[in-house]
Amino acid sequence: MKGIIRMARRAIGFIVCFLLAFGGSGLAEVQRESESLGVAVEYTNHAAGAYIARSRGYFKKAGLNLSVYESYETGTALAAALIRGDIQVAFICLVPAINAIANAGVPLKIVAGTHKYGYGLVVNPDKIRTVADLENKGIQLGCVREGSSVDLILNRMIDRFGMNRRAVFRNLRRMNPQKQLLSARTGRLDAVFVPEHWASLAEAFGFKMLMTTQEIWPGFQGSVMVVKSDLITNRPQTVRKLVAVLREATNWAHANPVEASKILAGDLLQVGNSVTAGHMIGAHAMLSMSVDIMARSMDRLEYTTDIDPDGVQETIDYMVSQNYIKKRLKAESILDLRFNQ
Repeated sequence: MKGIIRMARRAIGFIVCFLLAFGGSGLAEVQRESESLGVAVEYTNHAAGAYIARSRGYFKKAGLNLSVYESYETGTALAAALIRGDIQVAFICLVPAINAIANAGVPLKIVAGTHKYGYGLVVNPDKIRTVADLENKGIQLGCVREGSSVDLILNRMIDRFGMNRRAVFRNLRRMNPQKQLLSARTGRLDAVFVPEHWASLAEAFGFKMLMTTQEIWPGFQGSVMVVKSDLITNRPQTVRKLVAVLREATNWAHANPVEASKILAGDLLQVGNSVTAGHMIGAHAMLSMSVDIMARSMDRLEYTTDIDPDGVQETIDYMVSQNYIKKRLKAESILDLRFNQ
């Protein structure tokens, strides 16, 4: 019996030595892959891929443990959260992502797109029939704060249609999307410039979609997935899995649009009731959200993980022209698309 035990111990020792000698790097990679991830998303259907992936268990299936999963009311708020060490991955609008890199020095890389377009100008049709009406005295126009994608698209619209910038900005009121909808609903705003799903939700109480991103900025890259640079350096296989999960969720959404709308309508309502930013009024504004409204909203986005470097460069250049960022970056310096192939 003792002889059998000695032989078993020798066999186990041999196996351990073999694994250490020939599989050590593999074991280390497995250990790294099992480490937790902090993920942040925007409180919009821009992050549909993330919401669907979580709901359908794609992260778990890929062996990705989400220790932190937080929603933020705007991309600018999310960008500020990226400075924290426990947030390593974010589904965020392109413009605040560029701001975080260029102005705050956050070491990020864009590894995939999530969607194109996704913003809308929605108006009271009794007061506003054309974009030129936004210049009229007494008009109250809501828009997200400076540094946001919506603000940049507003400036692009003014340039594209030769509008009077001073007159438009005289009527401008800065507030987050949720407050814009509440103000519009109570008659304090005549127009709101917001991301989806908020734009489509505004239609539900009588406002009219006057202008979409497609009409203002063809090909505009709406949101992206970013990761901290050290995640690429230390855990490249984790990044590859994240992109694969996003692609799987995006493909599923295209194949199952009704089910995808149900997931987003349900998840965003739930998030609105419990999101960490306590001053959000998501639950209030989402009361009339239906699957049909969500479906219409999602149809206005082009969900894809593909991303055009030339389009990113165009956004960077326009941000420089509008003094969003001081230094012109090269798109290649903030993109790492090798995982999205």
